[in-house]
Amino acid sequence: MAVTSPYLNATEKKHWWLTNRKIVEKYIKDARNLIATQEPSEVASALNLLDAALAISPKVEEALELRARCLLYLRRFKDVADMLQDYIPSLRMAKEESVSDGSSLQLSREGVKLLSSTSSDSPGCTDQSFKCFSVSDLKKKVMAGLCKSCDKEGHWRYLVLGKACCHLGLMEDAMVLLQTGKRLASAAFRRESVCWSDDSFSLPNPPFSAAAPSTPPRAPLSESESVTQLLAHIKLLLRRRAAALAALDAGLHSEAIRHFSKIVDSRRGAPQGFLAECYMHRASAFRSAGRIADSIADCNRTLTLDPTCIQALETRASLLETIRCFPDSLHDLEHLKLLYNTILRDRKLAGPAWKRHNVRYREIPGKLCTLTAKIQELKQRVASGDTCNVDYHALIGLRRGCGRSELQRNHLLLCLKHKPDKATGFIERCELADDRDLDSVKERARMSALLLYRLLQKGYNNVMTAIMEEEAAEKQRKKVLEVQVEKLEKKCTVSSPSTTNPSVYQGVFCRDIAVVGNLLSQVGFNRSMPVKYEALSC
Repeated sequence: MAVTSPYLNATEKKHWWLTNRKIVEKYIKDARNLIATQEPSEVASALNLLDAALAISPKVEEALELRARCLLYLRRFKDVADMLQDYIPSLRMAKEESVSDGSSLQLSREGVKLLSSTSSDSPGCTDQSFKCFSVSDLKKKVMAGLCKSCDKEGHWRYLVLGKACCHLGLMEDAMVLLQTGKRLASAAFRRESVCWSDDSFSLPNPPFSAAAPSTPPRAPLSESESVTQLLAHIKLLLRRRAAALAALDAGLHSEAIRHFSKIVDSRRGAPQGFLAECYMHRASAFRSAGRIADSIADCNRTLTLDPTCIQALETRASLLETIRCFPDSLHDLEHLKLLYNTILRDRKLAGPAWKRHNVRYREIPGKLCTLTAKIQELKQRVASGDTCNVDYHALIGLRRGCGRSELQRNHLLLCLKHKPDKATGFIERCELADDRDLDSVKERARMSALLLYRLLQKGYNNVMTAIMEEEAAEKQRKKVLEVQVEKLEKKCTVSSPSTTNPSVYQGVFCRDIAVVGNLLSQVGFNRSMPVKYEALSC
């Protein structure tokens, strides 16, 4: 028995391996049949089968590809990015920089885990040589190996991940991934077509093909065309954003607003993350142009699409503080402080690893100290009663001493733009990363628009009251002035006689001048005048 047991064990292991392989193949075959129906419920069932197959054999290339395409078909773009996040170019570069600089504790800990799996098999091993490895070098080698193996494994990673990144708003990453996937697909097709004859020159039928079984398979061409169109759309959006940012940096605020408006108001929708970024940049342009209400509205839209946007919270709090609306500004600062504390507690920025932020982790402690001091200052101002001097003129975009017609025109334009009933209109032009968040997104947009609309109505009433008081005071001043003029006219009429004719005095004066001129011409200028004329002249 001792002699035959190794052969029995080997036979059992081989039988166990073959059984698992057949199970995986069956799962993949059943998943393909479900995927061919192109029904969302059937695709979800196929996804469950593929998860079961990958649980048995995690490195089956066919199962990985089908799973990624199922997630993409079900519009679960975040899951696709989480599944293939090692291939996102910006995330890979950020990880390498953060690990090399030592600025992120979370990434460093994830890097240390690369060694823990190796040493966990031998808990008694205390070899100190493992401490000599550089985590950053090890990660670079691992990533290089993954990149090299991708060319052999298939180009589907780049194409599927590129489409997912486009829907998530990672436009630069999507462009790089789609271009790389398109190039690898062309190279693979050339390599395969070298050994094909004219009779065997056919294309395989990929998953999610809309063509009927009897028709020639043309799905790869349609996929290539869709990738080309998607690349053209991405390049157009990136060109417009680059032009808008260049105008904003040059101080041409109206030009930047025009370019950003082309992006956010386009008939063809844009991804949620990309639109949130454009709304934030347009809010900065509105703020520089002095249009505070429009800037606040764009900050509201940014926070509707991305509630954890630090720059939007900072900008809106600063705008509210500028118009001396301290309670609302204090509310935004408290929200921002809570977000900072959450980041420090979790030791990472909010959201998934591939999400972009405009702040670094190491900047959070300094920002938190400054924010705490600002909150204390605003609390003191609110406690002192400095909450009634809101600058509604700046909010509506009016000068001091404006007229009634100017106020009504500006208020009408702002109400038409920021009416709560139209607050959710921009969501229709937005491609949400997850449709399950639609209700919460609409609710956030409606609430923020309602608060801004109420503030505008309050500002209109306040400014209109000031204008009416100014008009009443102006009428009172005119009445007082008219009364004073009438009194002066009456006084002048009483002091002068009514029978006096001014033409009489004018005639006498002219006659005396004529007599004096005749006498001077007779006597001469250097001779003395006669006595009788001297007496007359006196």
